[in-house]
Amino acid sequence: MTTTAQTRVPSGRYGLAQAARMEWIKLRSLRSAWWTLAVTAAGTVGIGVAVGLNTRNASGDVTNNALAGVVPGLLLTGVLGVLTMTSEYTSGTIRATLAAVPRRPLVLAAKAAVFGAVTLIVGEVASFIAFFAVGATLRHGVAAPTLGQPGVLRAVAVTGAAFCLIGLLGLGLGAIIRHSAAAVGLLVAGVYVVAQFIGFIAHGVASYMPILIVGNSLSTTKPVTCGTDGASCPDFLSAWTGLGVLSLYALVALAIGGWLLAKRDA
Repeated sequence: MTTTAQTRVPSGRYGLAQAARMEWIKLRSLRSAWWTLAVTAAGTVGIGVAVGLNTRNASGDVTNNALAGVVPGLLLTGVLGVLTMTSEYTSGTIRATLAAVPRRPLVLAAKAAVFGAVTLIVGEVASFIAFFAVGATLRHGVAAPTLGQPGVLRAVAVTGAAFCLIGLLGLGLGAIIRHSAAAVGLLVAGVYVVAQFIGFIAHGVASYMPILIVGNSLSTTKPVTCGTDGASCPDFLSAWTGLGVLSLYALVALAIGGWLLAKRDA
């Protein structure tokens, strides 16, 4: 008679590594998540190429144009972050998850680690492919930027990181609200709609809006201008400050979501 030894984690003794492995298995099995990420990456590249083909100003910020597809792409990443959390409440699998990992904040930390790593990789790949694809398709007379030029490598890299941060913001909102439609609605309103509204009425606050940070702080290599009316142009954040603010938004959402997850019934 042959026996096979199996290593089991005692009930209630799950650590971050074990919880993250469980979350990775869940994410890996969801074909819809991978299709969404693939569409996000393809859309980022496609929109960037379309904007690049229509770039006529050789002295403009071509890198910013190449990364134009990131802004709409972030919507899908954020929504996927929401659904990564809320789908467990919809299906009822959250009870099994919390039974396996009773330390509830650890569940959210594991989800954030796995989802954040995946979206960071996808975001970086999409940003760099968009950058090189646009460089190869620019019209005659418009020079393609190179990663060695001042600010270009930084712009491409931190813009790719925005996929991760907006995705984690969505994950945190999903943990806070627990209802897919409401959380997605708040994400879209907060990241896209409110930013445009505030941009018109409060320029000092507009520079702190997530989508304006991505479009005017992270992805730029030259100072942003607002036409001929310089007085109407917000004082946009530097790239590293903008990245820090986005990180803070994601961290606060996750912290509140983790606290509520520990306090409320499943």
